[in-house]
Amino acid sequence: MRLKRGAAALVVIASLSMALAGCGGPKSYADGTYEGKSSVYEDNDGEGDGYGEVSITIKDGKITDCTFNTYETNGDLKDEDYGKQNGEVANQDFYNKAQKALAGSKEYAKMLVETGDYHAIDAISGATISYNQFMEAVDEALSKAEE
Repeated sequence: MRLKRGAAALVVIASLSMALAGCGGPKSYADGTYEGKSSVYEDNDGEGDGYGEVSITIKDGKITDCTFNTYETNGDLKDEDYGKQNGEVANQDFYNKAQKALAGSKEYAKMLVETGDYHAIDAISGATISYNQFMEAVDEALSKAEE
């Protein structure tokens, strides 16, 4: 019985080794600055919630800098006015949520530089649409940087 278990274990290990070898391992990136843009995402009410853009700098094959900005569907940068209506805070709760989402979205770029791996970044509560925009934009930018 032990021989059969051992043989089965070897088959499993060999299969896993071949599967992992086919994955190609970690990707390498050419030095430079690369940009990516997400598609327009819709929020819960079906309205456009804008898009995100990243700029990623790679030096010696590592991500050394990243900026991430989010924009309204019309192209306006989401900034301290995000969540206001006609320049005024019409609904404090809505404004606070919008600003929380904006603050969370700024963390994604920092986390990418810290980890060097965008797959290791988790969504921040209140900024999940921004997270999806970030992931899509980073994927586009890094695909341009692949060697």
